[in-house]
Amino acid sequence: MLRFGGDYNPEQWPEEVWAEDLRLMSEAGVNMATVAVFSWSRLEPEQGAWDFAWLDRILDLLHEHGIDADLATATATPPPWLVRAHPEMMPVTADGVRLEFGSRQGYCPSSPVYRTHAVRLARTLATRYASHPALKMWHIGNEYADHTLECFCEVSAAHFRTWLEARYGTIGGLNAVWGTSCWGQLYTGFDQVEPPRTAPGPVNPAQLLDWRRFCSDALLELFEAEKAALREVTPDIPVTTNFMSILHGLDYWKWAAAEDLVTDDAYPDPADPESHVAIALSYDLMRSLKRQPWLLLESSPSAVSWRAVNAPKPPGMMRLHSLQALAHGSDGVMFFQWRQARFGPEKFHSALLPHGGTATRGWQETLQLGRDLKALAEVAGSYEQAQVALVLDWDSWWGLEAPESMPSDRLKLKELLLDWYRPLHARGIAVDLAPPGRDLTGYRLVIVPNLYLCTEESAKALSAFDGELVVGPFSGVVDAADQVHPGGAPGPLRDLLGVTVEEFWPLHDGVTQATTAGAARTWTEWIHATDAEVVARYRGGELDGRPAITRKGGVTYLSCRLDDPAPFLDTVLARADVHGVEVPRGVEAVRRAGHLFLLNHTTDPQRITLPQAGTDLLTATSRQGEIELAPRDAVVLRLEGRK
Repeated sequence: MLRFGGDYNPEQWPEEVWAEDLRLMSEAGVNMATVAVFSWSRLEPEQGAWDFAWLDRILDLLHEHGIDADLATATATPPPWLVRAHPEMMPVTADGVRLEFGSRQGYCPSSPVYRTHAVRLARTLATRYASHPALKMWHIGNEYADHTLECFCEVSAAHFRTWLEARYGTIGGLNAVWGTSCWGQLYTGFDQVEPPRTAPGPVNPAQLLDWRRFCSDALLELFEAEKAALREVTPDIPVTTNFMSILHGLDYWKWAAAEDLVTDDAYPDPADPESHVAIALSYDLMRSLKRQPWLLLESSPSAVSWRAVNAPKPPGMMRLHSLQALAHGSDGVMFFQWRQARFGPEKFHSALLPHGGTATRGWQETLQLGRDLKALAEVAGSYEQAQVALVLDWDSWWGLEAPESMPSDRLKLKELLLDWYRPLHARGIAVDLAPPGRDLTGYRLVIVPNLYLCTEESAKALSAFDGELVVGPFSGVVDAADQVHPGGAPGPLRDLLGVTVEEFWPLHDGVTQATTAGAARTWTEWIHATDAEVVARYRGGELDGRPAITRKGGVTYLSCRLDDPAPFLDTVLARADVHGVEVPRGVEAVRRAGHLFLLNHTTDPQRITLPQAGTDLLTATSRQGEIELAPRDAVVLRLEGRK
């Protein structure tokens, strides 16, 4: 089945409301509810004084109504009694300020106190509900790194030192990797190493890179500790935690390997007419992390509560956004939240059941979506590899965006990814994402928007690819220690690309550099084509006549950031023999294993010529030839030849 439901917070409501909740869930077709996410203080109001009666009744009610539970371990918000007994477990900022209780994620990721109590709670829940028929998935923590990514307290410092010693073995090894001979930072013992707290000037970028790695790993240790407790008691119940789209702070390749099912929280801005493109990129990452279907665990029925201006979703947009997630591989659509809260920071965040109840537009759209998901049940579980992949590496991302030490702080990895993703998306071409070391067999085109940090292993994996390869600027610059490769960029990619980079020539805001392939912005380079054909040259300025784009065999290197890469991309797509679906601007075409989703994100009707006849699952009608797609409407075709 396709999952449908959302976060259910019965602890915020009197029990007489629960019966109505379950009746309406059944009416809407809800088949899964996420429960107990922020319930630690309700489950354990005092240490060791448990109150499970209310959760027992909720799980029983869910099961009676045929609704499965995504049961949270409730560790996302430690209770007041724990924080007051152990104030040292609260996180400390880089400026030395210890944060106070009163929000979410009030813990230091390295705190042994928090970890001990969180594991104890997870094991207690698992023991109590191991055989409950409603339990179908464990939800560990919640949105890791949303509020607390890092902590600079002494406990975190000690944990960081332990992590560094395990990584480098000796203090001499650390000094060599961090390059501490620069600015007189030579350490003689690990006890001298501190987190990168606020300092008089720029902090060692190698230290910052390892700090980013450590912070991701420290939070992953929390997840793994709770998972181990759950596995002991409920080895057959899958575990997950909700990701936050393309999040800078956590290496989702490592995190996805630790969970059974990838789940994501996604909140495209209804006020941004292009938000569906960026969120599609995030969805494609979720599908690519384990190369299997995933689940949209949180989305918004209408307005959120945390933007400066919280625009609602106009009629039809909730349905359209939901179908988009399915198109990109989700096996359902879950929401925050089921019933709209009356109090707290999220009381104005929308819900499947709004404040106004069943007499609202929102409720009618909830009912419609439930019917649609039943009609689309056959797409559940389907997956197929795309023909095009974008390479994304967190180490490289962290190194690229280190503050105060780069040729330009204008190179942002998400923007570089979107430079290529936008035209691919507009052409109806499916895209996977991949880490640089993954086997790329089966792809016809691989694009590396940027690989600032490039290891020998990553270079070998790219060299082994026998399709069309495009490598973007400022790639192959440093090794895993953030040290410049001997001879400079592109380092271990030099033989593959057939170029050397003599100087980086970043551009100021608003300045463009002409090339024979179109205008460049943000970034250019003075390069030499040592063993490559020059495809395009710079025009005018200090780089006039110098190579801008080169090609060696099936490998193309761009030394610049093209303002509009679409014309160049079309040439590459033709070489790779990759074809999409021709649709008007603002219409999204996505193939999912024998199904074609056509999504009109515009406010105007759009005419589309179908590439193939099929049956529209939403209306149970045959469609072929030219069709008209109403504003914010969708067609989901089971293509002919598939049963």
